[in-house]
Amino acid sequence: MAGDRIADELQDDKYYLQKFRLYETRSNFYMVGRDKSRTLWRVLKIDRLEPSELNIREDSTTYSESECNELLKRIHEGNISTGGLKFVTTCYGIVGFVKFLGPYYMLLITQRKAIGSICGHMVYAVTKSEMIALPNSTIHSNMDLSKNEIRYKKLLCTVDLTKDFFFSYSYHVMRSLQKNLCDAQTGQVLYDTMFVWNEFLTRGIRNHLKNTLWTVALVYGFFKQVKLFSS
Repeated sequence: MAGDRIADELQDDKYYLQKFRLYETRSNFYMVGRDKSRTLWRVLKIDRLEPSELNIREDSTTYSESECNELLKRIHEGNISTGGLKFVTTCYGIVGFVKFLGPYYMLLITQRKAIGSICGHMVYAVTKSEMIALPNSTIHSNMDLSKNEIRYKKLLCTVDLTKDFFFSYSYHVMRSLQKNLCDAQTGQVLYDTMFVWNEFLTRGIRNHLKNTLWTVALVYGFFKQVKLFSS
């Protein structure tokens, strides 16, 4: 399998998932992520039948594009009786999972724009985000959402992720240039800083999966890059 031929690349610091497609069946969400070169494909499975728990499982297999498409085809055929596999949205990373008094919600970046580059690493701003309830529509509609639950959701939605939030897949924007040049830290330790706005929101998935492939570390602040031309 192509996945076996490229498995060693998973240990490379240059391996980042940068684009994702979210699918759903009645019982699960399936998030498919790929790297920039379209050579590595991974699958994340999120349970939709548990009304108030976060159950996530990462497929350990690294797929090629054709192998991933074949997997999705098999999932669709296996769920035909309940509606099959349906495409939900394209996204660019998980901002986190949040729970108030009822179900879990997943926060996604659904649109981004490039705002600069540092040492060849692209930096992006969020231009659109979406909050998706994890339980399927049947379970979600049967849950008694309290007035407080609705109020908390509205409060979270007042945070405009399109204003002054930025991130990078391959450059650690939460650290200074000097620290990045001197210290090649990777992984979860990078989230343990006051500058990562969504550290708490991503803590559950990061602790469970023991990686940061599916999440982005959002930094809240000012970012502007200007080209200077000599006369």
